[in-house]
Amino acid sequence: MSSSKSCDKIGYARVSTVGQTLDIQIKTLKEYGCHRIYREKASGADAARKELHKLLNNLKEGQIVVVTRLDRLARSTFDLFSIVKVITEKNSQFYSLAEPWTDTNTSTGRLMLAVLGGLADVERDLIRNRTSEGRARAIAQGKKMGRPAKITPAQRKEIIQYRKNGQTLKKIADVFGISSTTVSRIITGADSHRSRKTKKLMVQ
Repeated sequence: MSSSKSCDKIGYARVSTVGQTLDIQIKTLKEYGCHRIYREKASGADAARKELHKLLNNLKEGQIVVVTRLDRLARSTFDLFSIVKVITEKNSQFYSLAEPWTDTNTSTGRLMLAVLGGLADVERDLIRNRTSEGRARAIAQGKKMGRPAKITPAQRKEIIQYRKNGQTLKKIADVFGISSTTVSRIITGADSHRSRKTKKLMVQ
């Protein structure tokens, strides 16, 4: 990493379970020069990674997000691409100490981001194909199939959080492979649920 050395470095450290320790990651990030480190004890599959979302919300132009390894940040290619995309759209940078080629301040890093985008599309298509094949097998076996949900509950939480982070409906729709109308419906549904919950509390 060359020109990124002078950047304001923000660290992100994560372990999957409460019993694990963040000490080694924090020590490594501090030695690299991270003046602030967001610390998370949550599974990579957990959409509500509060510290990660807080980091992305507070991220400023010119800052660089640093992790010790890619698997500390994301659980899949699709997840990694969506997170790094948010970082770069804020005119910030990303770097993984264990994978120097991820430096988005270099041409190699930018190429990596483009490749990740392609891989994320492939990953999404594979999921769709597996879903379609599973439905076809179930129908062939005589099972009744209802209308399949386009997204999982965990993805719904991610969509709502991305919207809170300021992402447009179209960008969210592109990331999850759904229509902007569907995204809007999910956001509206979440708002309505919160509104009903608030009214119920006020009545009590």
